[in-house]
Amino acid sequence: MQPFITVISPVYKAEFIIEELVRRNKLVLSKISEKFEIILIDDCGPDNSWAKICEESAKDPRVVGIKLSKNFGQHHAITAGLDYAKGEWIVVMDCDLQDQPEEIVSLYNKAKEGYDIVLAQRVQRQDTLRKRMGSKLFYSLFSYLSGIKQDGSVANFGIYHAKVIRAITQLREPMRAFAPMVHWVGFKKTYIEVEHAKRFEGKSSYSWNKLLNLALDIAVAYSDKPLKITIKLGVIISSLAVLFTIYNLIAYKLGIIRLTGYASLIISIWFLCGLIIFTLGIFGLYISKIFEGTKNRPLYIVDKIANETSIK
Repeated sequence: MQPFITVISPVYKAEFIIEELVRRNKLVLSKISEKFEIILIDDCGPDNSWAKICEESAKDPRVVGIKLSKNFGQHHAITAGLDYAKGEWIVVMDCDLQDQPEEIVSLYNKAKEGYDIVLAQRVQRQDTLRKRMGSKLFYSLFSYLSGIKQDGSVANFGIYHAKVIRAITQLREPMRAFAPMVHWVGFKKTYIEVEHAKRFEGKSSYSWNKLLNLALDIAVAYSDKPLKITIKLGVIISSLAVLFTIYNLIAYKLGIIRLTGYASLIISIWFLCGLIIFTLGIFGLYISKIFEGTKNRPLYIVDKIANETSIK
């Protein structure tokens, strides 16, 4: 019996990639099964991606387009695709064709061995040095702050059984991060090595600033380690303050210090004020995430759907 396979790809600034993305996916998926769907989620980029998606949807009812009402972000767009997916197996991949559709066959064949999740491990990333450095910094910071070991060679690309996706779609927290959610829900998983291609066209929209903000947001959303770090920092500074006090008392008794220094007082004040502001900032981040969660707003808003009858 042929499986039903869904391919989900969030789209942002991919106007000149979509036609090739759909063509290659259809070619590969037809080798596995004639029952498949390709869901492209337009995350409201500044180009004509939606028009291209509609063109492909008009050619083939198996190509479904979902246009969000505004730019919600990559992981929210993935969530939209997961909510609409009907497949027994779901593939999540980026739209820039660095995740090569031809690897889906290998992912599916590995899943048939009894795995619920098969993740693609990129053997050699075909990115610019700047992006590789930014990605390495992101995963290092994320792994440290969250306490979740995250391999930088593994991203969203993989194949997932429907029961895994059903579990993930139950997680409705506003801070979305697909990869940590995959690890959190569990299930039997494995990895296979895949070839990572150069970007088909254009350049990545992720800047260093975005990567750092994403790492911090995910760490705050999935771990209390930043709070523990502030506690440890406070204990260390308090201990140093006690030692410095003891040193000053001894030095004063021995006549080493005859006149208290103005500089040390100012430095201490500035340092402690900076530490207090830093700590308040950490607390503020957690409070802001709680505030966002209590609003209970939808994770995304759909503006338009192409081939809507295909997903009902």
